[in-house]
Amino acid sequence: MRFQEGKVSLTIADAVDYKGFPADRAKTGGWVPAALILGIEICERLSTMGIAVNLVTYLGGTMHLSSSASANVVTDFMGTSFLLCLLGGFLADSFLGRFKTIVIFASIQTLGTAALSLSTKLPQLRPPPCHPSENCKQANGLQMGILNLALYLIAIGTGGLKSSVSGFGTDQFDEKNEQEKTQMAYFFNRFFFFISLGTLMACTVLVYIQDEVGRSWAYGICSVSMFTAILVLLYGTKRYRYKKCQGSPIVQILQVIVGAIKKRKMNLPYDSDLLHENTPEGSRIHHTNQFRCLDKAAIVAEGDLEKNTSNPRNPWNLCTLTRVEEVKMMIRLLPVWATTILFWTTYAQMITFSVEQAATMHRTVSGFQIPAGCLTVFFVTTILLTCALYDCLIIPFWKNWKGTPGFTNLQRIGLGLVLSTLGMAAAAVFEVKRLSVAKTHSVRAPDQPLPISVFILIPQFFLVGSGEAFIYTGQLDFFITRSPKGMKTMSTGLFLTTLSLGFFMSSLLVSVVKKITRDSDGKGWLADNINNGRLDLFYGLLTVLCGINFVVYLVCAAWCKKEKDQSSSKIEMEKC
Repeated sequence: MRFQEGKVSLTIADAVDYKGFPADRAKTGGWVPAALILGIEICERLSTMGIAVNLVTYLGGTMHLSSSASANVVTDFMGTSFLLCLLGGFLADSFLGRFKTIVIFASIQTLGTAALSLSTKLPQLRPPPCHPSENCKQANGLQMGILNLALYLIAIGTGGLKSSVSGFGTDQFDEKNEQEKTQMAYFFNRFFFFISLGTLMACTVLVYIQDEVGRSWAYGICSVSMFTAILVLLYGTKRYRYKKCQGSPIVQILQVIVGAIKKRKMNLPYDSDLLHENTPEGSRIHHTNQFRCLDKAAIVAEGDLEKNTSNPRNPWNLCTLTRVEEVKMMIRLLPVWATTILFWTTYAQMITFSVEQAATMHRTVSGFQIPAGCLTVFFVTTILLTCALYDCLIIPFWKNWKGTPGFTNLQRIGLGLVLSTLGMAAAAVFEVKRLSVAKTHSVRAPDQPLPISVFILIPQFFLVGSGEAFIYTGQLDFFITRSPKGMKTMSTGLFLTTLSLGFFMSSLLVSVVKKITRDSDGKGWLADNINNGRLDLFYGLLTVLCGINFVVYLVCAAWCKKEKDQSSSKIEMEKC
């Protein structure tokens, strides 16, 4: 933002319009283009979650995979989706920009959902149905190969899309303008609200269509809705604010590390002002004393600079102090990053084993049988209610009382971790009840539900859902606001890798627990039929791990807060 005669400039200094000219504040950005961006996020959630929340029943009931194998297919699919956010972030920051990245990868996701619709429609791409007198035949390699091809096309599309949507949304607000900065604060919560709205539609309408009309119809709807969202996004091309590509942040990080290693034997100057710095004054980052070994990348050695200029001959030998501080900022994100992974492992249970639990229980209300996948509607409804209450009640109350708009991002993350731990504890308790009923009614038809209401699972959905509402918005806020401007897409990708690693950790944990606890009869904690296993002990293990993880998080959060306070104090002293 620029100032002319004490007034705010009509253009945004660090943003351009679709023609490449400085963005006009009145004609670009704000809530209208942000709403168009939120629209494509709704459709992405509709597609991804509409597939994920009910895929486990298709894999077990139609493709005839075991319960643990079905769960791992789902978690591997979701894990890959979020891991590929790093690829999407790299392409957006280095070459394509956020807008082009969204359009290209949304198109790939559209193609993937169309392929999935076709794979579930053709009878040649699934095994024959089970008969009482015969053993069920599992899907063969070709059938699973076609299914996985469609799933991983969707995963590629999701990864590229999600890495840029939130960053492109925040690009529509100028954080140097107080009015727009306030709007940006609300954007994070509303962004997550729209994500949850898309998930709610997926868990209700789409799952019902899958079970009662046909999966090919449901996946076809996903493909059409995503294609429509792309057209809507393109319609707003003239209204968006765009940020120019600033090069690959991964390369920039490596340059600092390589430069520091090359000069590891050199001594740092007594004054940080003697380190190399030619970044424009308004874009400089204040020096910090943490990770001093990286400062050596900014030591000016003989021959490092071009003659009569302040430009380095080779950026792999000499980096600016601001570039070094940017790398330090990314390193400071890692402790919180590591301690939030386990939350998404507990989340994975809500769309895998919890759905399998629901499939064995009584789900009929007034003659209508609720699809097992629709139970996640309680999960999503809780998220929506939590977001709405936080937006309408907690933020105004906290602003009047404390002078800040709601909880800090670290407080929200911590609250999410506590709620997920309680959710896993509740899941273990109610699984004990379900298993006791399963043992007393072991002689029954395979497709006959247990005489226990599915609604006893609501507490675990409620607690983990509330936890997600806090931890997702807290993580998104933390990673975007505490990262350098040129690395915001990468930091969003880093945040989304916590989801990816959480899902992969779930797959690993399921495989390890199944192998260790398996007895000679082929049973264990995670048996092929969950009525013959001890899922309650698996949930109990997760509860213990979550409790330990929360203690570690408190230490990391205290360290992050201390570093931020020290940095803020130093900046204030320099201003004085």
